[in-house]
Amino acid sequence: MDLGSRDAFARMGTLGIEEEFYVVDDVGRPTPGIDDLIYGSEPPEPLVDRLDHELFQFTIETQTPLIERLGDAGDELARVRAALLDHATDHGYRVAAAGLHPSAKWRELDHATKPRYRAQLDRIQYPQHRNTTAGLHVHVGVDDADKATWIANRLRWYLPPILALSANSPFWNGFDTGLASARAKVFENLPNTGIPTAFEDFEAYQRFERQMVETGSINDRGELWYDVRPHTGHGTVEVRTPDAQSDSDSVLAIVEYVHALVLDLADRYADGESLPALRRELLDENKWRAMRYGHDAEFVTRTGEDTVSLGTLVDRECDRLGVDGLRDLYEAPSGAARQRRIHDEGGHEALRESLLLAR
Repeated sequence: MDLGSRDAFARMGTLGIEEEFYVVDDVGRPTPGIDDLIYGSEPPEPLVDRLDHELFQFTIETQTPLIERLGDAGDELARVRAALLDHATDHGYRVAAAGLHPSAKWRELDHATKPRYRAQLDRIQYPQHRNTTAGLHVHVGVDDADKATWIANRLRWYLPPILALSANSPFWNGFDTGLASARAKVFENLPNTGIPTAFEDFEAYQRFERQMVETGSINDRGELWYDVRPHTGHGTVEVRTPDAQSDSDSVLAIVEYVHALVLDLADRYADGESLPALRRELLDENKWRAMRYGHDAEFVTRTGEDTVSLGTLVDRECDRLGVDGLRDLYEAPSGAARQRRIHDEGGHEALRESLLLAR
């Protein structure tokens, strides 16, 4: 049983970015493409060994190489996206990005045949059969396993604002859900998802991983799909809460913020700061507010006695951490608002076109 290791946590501040995308035809409709793009051909650099598929035959995932410095993230992301677009174009496909593809109807789409996914479909049934979601995952290297666990615990408070800022999935199965991030709600129907409870230390987290595998609850540790987790293979803290983004600047704003948060929390861990008690119910309430309202969300404060707007939180965090992209992301229309506007003006055809990746 592969449980990862304490030894994996060896470097501080490195980055990795994983993006999930949709393979689509020339007018942006979902189409099965993994046989050609994954199994039938070798992708170009830098995607060799960094390109895989997800549950459906039209969902695909890229991973950046290890990024040593935050300042290199933009170039690495651009290289990976350009390589993906070239690879898709060479095989007659295009690539779209959103938390959910608005035209994807899960009953009409084929699942991948990889044994891992077939086992998940057999075990989880309906919730996994309809899981057409696509997310953005940000890894930040941490040089100590207990520190990584402490940071992951503390990051839980920041996940709902991150989700609200990334909200980019109002449409599902062809209709408007009324949510800003329907992806988050669809994905939360799976087991082992959402905002996790706090873990006392790394040993407690690793013990939980082992218990879940040994009891047959999961087949491997990668099936702990929580919004944040210490990644015991990569030696990172992984934030998994954002919707996928078509615009690379939006991705980089989220990456910049998550990176700054992890470094700040690492300093606070070194200073011996105690971990505050956070009610799971309030965390879940704030995540619901993010899903429902996106940029218009107001969040219950830590005391549970007041609320604070996303805009106020963004201003505070930008000033506190010295980040810039977050404010630009907030001040622009959200992905959800943009999708609704385009749909109202041009229908599904224009909406599909708007989600296509471009150079």
